[in-house]
Amino acid sequence: MKVAVVGVAGRMGRALVRLLDTHPILELSAAVARPGSSAVGRDAGELAGLTDTGVSIVDSLADAVQAMDLVIDFSTPEATMETLRLCLADSQPVVIGTTGFTQPDLDTLNSAAGQLPIVLAPNMSVAVNLTFKLVEIAAKALGDEVDVEVIEAHHRHKVDAPSGTAVRMGEILADTLGRNLEQDAVYGRQGQTGPRERKTIGFSTIRGGEIIGEHTVMFAGAGERLELTHRAQSRDSFVEGALRAAMFVADKHEQKQVGLFDMQDVLGLR
Repeated sequence: MKVAVVGVAGRMGRALVRLLDTHPILELSAAVARPGSSAVGRDAGELAGLTDTGVSIVDSLADAVQAMDLVIDFSTPEATMETLRLCLADSQPVVIGTTGFTQPDLDTLNSAAGQLPIVLAPNMSVAVNLTFKLVEIAAKALGDEVDVEVIEAHHRHKVDAPSGTAVRMGEILADTLGRNLEQDAVYGRQGQTGPRERKTIGFSTIRGGEIIGEHTVMFAGAGERLELTHRAQSRDSFVEGALRAAMFVADKHEQKQVGLFDMQDVLGLR
């Protein structure tokens, strides 16, 4: 099954090329980097530290639509919207790991899911998505008897904050506890902030070094504290989840099923 990777010059893109090289069913057929990238024209395997794959990196997915069965996109919101447009025109399923979408972007994704199977997930690690489920279970059990905080840490090159994974954790907390994330989220604290309100969902962000990704949800009560933590030690865990998502959307496409799915659907945790 032929896979196009958008965002191939990034950390996740290079990791995808490496794991696709040994996958029994999926194979890299196209690789896309942003226009002007020094990666354009190079062999995708060389960029990922492999021997040549025979797949030259291009700067537009439009140059690759005839050579793919599905797309995995880890790029930018703007590039992903272009990926979505081309996938709609060519009826190709897509897996999206991009974060930082605006509400209009999300509206476009929801509309496109009426015509295509799409997996959209801010973090495709199997263990992270199990953590999402555990956060939901803990929030249901502990309710309003505890304060909830989300702490995340990433490498110094990450450009958005808080991370998409942290935001997703906040959404799960808000949905489970009956809160409004837009109104109740607090992103960092400074100065005379006053006593903490129980409905607050706090976010703390750390950026430094080469931290791949760490997320903790803290449930702080009277006399005890529960912390659910996931620490990534390799990007391969995210890629393995993305490849499972690719098999999932390919199966949905074959069955002519459409919709906007996430990793909870892919893993059967919903």
